[in-house]
Amino acid sequence: MLSFLDRNILVTGGGSGIGKATALLLGVQKASVVIVDQNRETAHRTVDELKQLGCKASAIVADISNPDAVEQMYADTMENYETLDGIVHCAGIGVERTILETTREEWDRIIAVNLSGTFFCAQGAAKIMAKQRYGRIVLMGSAAGERGGTGRTAYGASKGGVSAITRVMAVELAELGITVNALAPGAIETELVSRMHDAETREAYCSRIPTNRYGLPTEVAATAVFLVSEEAGYINGVIMPIDGGFMAGGVIKRRANPK
Repeated sequence: MLSFLDRNILVTGGGSGIGKATALLLGVQKASVVIVDQNRETAHRTVDELKQLGCKASAIVADISNPDAVEQMYADTMENYETLDGIVHCAGIGVERTILETTREEWDRIIAVNLSGTFFCAQGAAKIMAKQRYGRIVLMGSAAGERGGTGRTAYGASKGGVSAITRVMAVELAELGITVNALAPGAIETELVSRMHDAETREAYCSRIPTNRYGLPTEVAATAVFLVSEEAGYINGVIMPIDGGFMAGGVIKRRANPK
């Protein structure tokens, strides 16, 4: 059983998908949770569910691509919580476009949210945690940042940048008692993926996944919660695939009737 008693964890993108699943699992472990999301309604809905679990929770509405908004997010957090023990940064956007189709506006927006937003949130958390000499930072990469795939020009580039940020921060911050890791989910059943993956994409993905299915947000959340726990203190600088074996796979021959 992981120990989150008296631990304060901030979850961005906590109004839906992997972020919400992570927040609720933290609530089960009795962490105090700050939910950050652009959507006020979904953020407060998650907070209500956390309070029903008997834990302290609050919501902050913020655009994480805006550095001033992120600075205010942390100011508001520290006004209501004595410490910031961990952050699970799940906020992100995506679109399926080839290099020939991607517009400058799509590129700029995806990089602003997924890469610059990650930098702002990670740096802000690190500054607080450095003073505490303790912290856990969990960022959201993607299998798309580790492997080339059709339609992932901007999204894949942004997530590849997240992997680089993770490794550099892990090296720089370890002596301050801060660990930095990233999750690299493959195909997960979230609202974002439902918008990005059409039937053809889903079929192509499943053909390369040994488990032959998309993952669930709760399966990603379980790893996120462990990495943000005190018990994960010797895991640092890891880009953790959660992809049903997608990254490990090569040629896959499926049995007609597996037993």
